[in-house]
Amino acid sequence: MTESPVPLFEEIVRVGPPGDPHGDLPVLVDTACVIGGSVAGLLAARVLSDRARRVVVIEADEPLAPGGSRPGVPQDQQVHTLLPAGHLWLERWAPGITEEAQSRGASLVGADQAVTAFDGVRQAPDGAGHHLLAIGRPLLEALIRDRVTSLPHVSVVWGRATGLQYADDAVSAVEYAPGAEGDRGDGSTEVLEADFVVDAMGRSSRLSSWLKASGYTEPHLERLEAPINYATALFERPVTLADLATAGALGLFSPEYPSGGVSVAAANAIEDQQWLVMLMGYGKSRPGRTIEEFRAACAGLPGVFSEATAGALTRDVVTYHQAESRRRHFTQASHFPARLVSVGDAVASFNPIYGQGMSSAALHASCLALYLGGEPDLSTAARQFFELQGVVVDAAWAVSAGGDAARLDAEKGTEVPDDVRQQRWAMEQITAATLLDGEVTRAFNDVTYMLRHPATLADPAVLARAVAATSGRP
Repeated sequence: MTESPVPLFEEIVRVGPPGDPHGDLPVLVDTACVIGGSVAGLLAARVLSDRARRVVVIEADEPLAPGGSRPGVPQDQQVHTLLPAGHLWLERWAPGITEEAQSRGASLVGADQAVTAFDGVRQAPDGAGHHLLAIGRPLLEALIRDRVTSLPHVSVVWGRATGLQYADDAVSAVEYAPGAEGDRGDGSTEVLEADFVVDAMGRSSRLSSWLKASGYTEPHLERLEAPINYATALFERPVTLADLATAGALGLFSPEYPSGGVSVAAANAIEDQQWLVMLMGYGKSRPGRTIEEFRAACAGLPGVFSEATAGALTRDVVTYHQAESRRRHFTQASHFPARLVSVGDAVASFNPIYGQGMSSAALHASCLALYLGGEPDLSTAARQFFELQGVVVDAAWAVSAGGDAARLDAEKGTEVPDDVRQQRWAMEQITAATLLDGEVTRAFNDVTYMLRHPATLADPAVLARAVAATSGRP
């Protein structure tokens, strides 16, 4: 019988810094290198700072200004809401960062100011007192980067990683082209000797090709069609956070709902007295590509979206397209070098509408802390780490990819096995019940917020309560 992943997931969720940073914590490596300075890479660097004498982050995109956009994160101008779990874990690794974000204008949105609605019907309150951090991605990333790089033995090297070197079946160095965006103009490369390397190169990570070229196993890449089209714009917000009835709104719309092709809409009150508003469509639907189309689409949605887009435009519409969700199965790689792991989107990148990216990155950091805390044998491949991480990836994939697969099957009329059909029916009951029963909402939100494993929704008591709530309703 397969052991339940729930206890291990809950252990990972509880992981934090290993106590007094000035204590006698065993140092495991001399130099650790993190390739990629996005959220996942920075959090990995924070974890490694407790276990390495020196941590070097190699980042190709040097921001032009504090909080500026980076070419390596093409989605950073879209809506980013830090889910309650991600907010909790970020505060755990960088205490006080929430207060600092608020001082820069970000909004800590409580349940009384947050609305989630399905086809215009508001979700029943779950009574859990969760908070969302509404903030622009560039600002959040800048705050994390400042915190991590302020540590005395963490530094950033601007350059583009070009390959790895190995010795005794383990990673021994990282090759990189120095300079902003990895281009000095003379084609030169440098070598950073490293005792531990983290791939945080994101969705387009080149690690698999490097491994294959060096005779190692290329992790299997799983793809799931999920064609999504984002359009996001910024608007002046004359009303202060305290005076807003709604400061964070998420609207989800079924294909039958007259939403003008909008499948998901989100509005967040972020820094600089602005509204960040996003419209998303599936497949051929591309809502709001111009500001006229954008405001017209919002006019047909619940009132908060018209309110949010009424102010003056502070940044024009920015679009983003993603064709598929991806995950790389590192646990299946039979021949893998020691002292090497991968985190964040380099492992799994989901449909971003589920908001799991940054929270998953934080949990990958927790997996790394748990792995290193066990003082592992670093002369062998980090299989224990990838097994821990696999529990997190499986959980996130079950929520996002499961929903996308169900939508695709419904669109194409695909027949699915009975067990899959029953699982989807149960999830439909639970989702519908969140509009009626706060206890069901709490169980559902705990999973979508990544506080609990999706397997907890299989509890017969949860399903029975959901069916009872929806009984007699169409």
